[in-house]
Amino acid sequence: MDQLKMMEIIAGALGIETRQVKAAIELMEEGNTIPFIARYRKERTGELDEEQLRSIEERYQYATQLNQRKEEVIRLIDEQGKLTDELRQKIMEAVKLQEVEDLYLPYRPKRKTRASIAREKGLEPLARIMLQVEDQDEIEQSADEFVSEENEVNSREEALQGAMDILAEELSEDAEIRKWVREFTWKTGMLVSKAKDPEVRSVYEMYYEFSEPVHKMPSHRILAVNRGEREEILKVKITVDEEEIHRRLLRWFPIPAHDFLQAVAQDSYKRLIAPSIEIEVRAQMTEQAEEQAIRIFSENLRHLLLQPPVRGKMVLGVDPAYRTGCKWAVVADTGKMLEVGVIYPTPPQEKVEEAKRTVLALLDKYPIEIIAIGNGTASRETEAFIASVIKEAKRSVYYIIVNEAGASVYSASKLAKEEFPDLDAARRSAVSIARRLQDPLAELVKIDPKSVGVGQYQHDVSQKRLSESLTTVVESAVNYVGVDVNTASPALLGYVSGISASVAKNIVKRRDEVGRFQSREELKEVPRLGAKTYEQCIGFLRIHDGVNPLDQTPIHPESYRVADQLLQRLEITKEQIGSDECKEKLKRVDVEKIAAELDCGIPTLRDIIEALLRPGRDPRDELPKPLLRSDVLKLEDLHEGMHLQGTVRNVVDFGAFVDIGLKHDGLVHISKMSEKFVRNPMDIVTVGDIVDVWVINVDVERERVGLSMIPVKREES
Repeated sequence: MDQLKMMEIIAGALGIETRQVKAAIELMEEGNTIPFIARYRKERTGELDEEQLRSIEERYQYATQLNQRKEEVIRLIDEQGKLTDELRQKIMEAVKLQEVEDLYLPYRPKRKTRASIAREKGLEPLARIMLQVEDQDEIEQSADEFVSEENEVNSREEALQGAMDILAEELSEDAEIRKWVREFTWKTGMLVSKAKDPEVRSVYEMYYEFSEPVHKMPSHRILAVNRGEREEILKVKITVDEEEIHRRLLRWFPIPAHDFLQAVAQDSYKRLIAPSIEIEVRAQMTEQAEEQAIRIFSENLRHLLLQPPVRGKMVLGVDPAYRTGCKWAVVADTGKMLEVGVIYPTPPQEKVEEAKRTVLALLDKYPIEIIAIGNGTASRETEAFIASVIKEAKRSVYYIIVNEAGASVYSASKLAKEEFPDLDAARRSAVSIARRLQDPLAELVKIDPKSVGVGQYQHDVSQKRLSESLTTVVESAVNYVGVDVNTASPALLGYVSGISASVAKNIVKRRDEVGRFQSREELKEVPRLGAKTYEQCIGFLRIHDGVNPLDQTPIHPESYRVADQLLQRLEITKEQIGSDECKEKLKRVDVEKIAAELDCGIPTLRDIIEALLRPGRDPRDELPKPLLRSDVLKLEDLHEGMHLQGTVRNVVDFGAFVDIGLKHDGLVHISKMSEKFVRNPMDIVTVGDIVDVWVINVDVERERVGLSMIPVKREES
């Protein structure tokens, strides 16, 4: 397949123009990153977004791999002297790797099989007779001619069996047959699971007598069944209508199927086709389930990373614990750690009064407005303690429960040790909890994305594929928001378009040695930050209060000429950027006319105007702020019909988990999200959303709460 044809296929699949695909691929091959292409090369790509660009990249890589495999398979078959023009054509026309492998299967080198042994014994001609002669007596008589001590064929039955083995293998290796059986199994098959030992209690009990159509099974159930099978709790198989398959296989034979061919079809399916097709279909189910799980995790992670920062607030971070006490850290509004310590308000020490004096003293010493409590072990007891203490404070103080997933991973990391060499892991964790509230993105990028706790069966999917997808999400979020080059950590800078880990460290090193950057131009002095890296990264790096006000915007320096000319035409100075007068003039610009006059693309000019309207804008600020609390809610306080507000913590295939102020999040099942049918929970909510919910059931023993987003009336007593 030539490159143009490849691009046409990709364009058709994505519903875009071939020229857009061509431009995107050319830009990628020139070494441009996807965030850069999406933001600064809109004219060339026809304004393709990041998702479209990543789809092009993925499909192009697959098509390239497919082409390489086709060439290799054609070469391997040709070396055997078995390549025909018809076979070459079929291979070249294949659009999936699976089709190529099916066509190659008869020519693939094999270990010894029953069929290959039969061929060595000279039984191939008898197999051909079986396919041509309808009279069974004649076939049996012909078989006698192949009985030979020299060929180790000792009887008529052995000869007939060998011939049938040859035909069974040929039938199983027919590409069209395999394709049909695979599709039939996918469309009509049932996945059936049973318990290996029904007496054993486990979390997989709903799958002890379970069946579901293969093509309808949702990802979370596929991954759950896979795990139960791996843990040897479940036995799993796929069942199909074998009679229908048998009828289809008989059509492969050129003559009406006599008893020998009937037996060939049965044996070929049972022994050769069914086991391999079941493996392939199970693999396809798992792959699709993994893709869905990764997609959910990625979407949740993006929304988690883009949670609005709580700016300008000094925060007291608390990492709850029992025996070792609750570690605390006072963190300034800049993210700087001011003081750390430990209190023991929880069992077994229960030094409540001493802990209370410590917290009240901190509230007197520092202008702390919010206390961030981690949601791990002892969180509920710590929350109750903090809620009682702030009632005695001299001013209004609120608290919030912060998801601490991954905080322990960060606190034990090399990065955390470099950042806080004099603190133990637990105290570092308290700092991280406070900073997560102040700037979730800046703090969460320091943690392996797999550890942030917004996934679904993340340990059951391809870890390589998961890491790639989550890294992509973090890169996308960081570049979407932009990074203050004078405050960003190396971890945050490392996700900026084009910047490697070593360049990120060099930026921070230069900042520490020389002082804050005053202009984007100064970044050219950073070691190993070459021209290409500068081009890719600079539009995503912000410099506030620098020498050029444009440096605080997402306008790329390559467009400064256009921005300057636009400002001159509107009689606006750079110092007026962001003023009401500036905004009024910008809103009246005729974009198409000015773009033509300034020799600038319309999308680029549109982006320049948007950046000038809101310089220094952080897109996260437009999202709802997190819910702050001043009193504790207990499970026993809940009753059916109770109306609450909560924060969506995780979205999964079957619903959403909502933090309503308890130790454990409540579940809104997909069926309780709307009065209308909901296909995907993400169509209704995303991580971080503030939602109204109603209690529909409370299981005190299991500490579970069922919630509904559909208003329910409280039952009259």
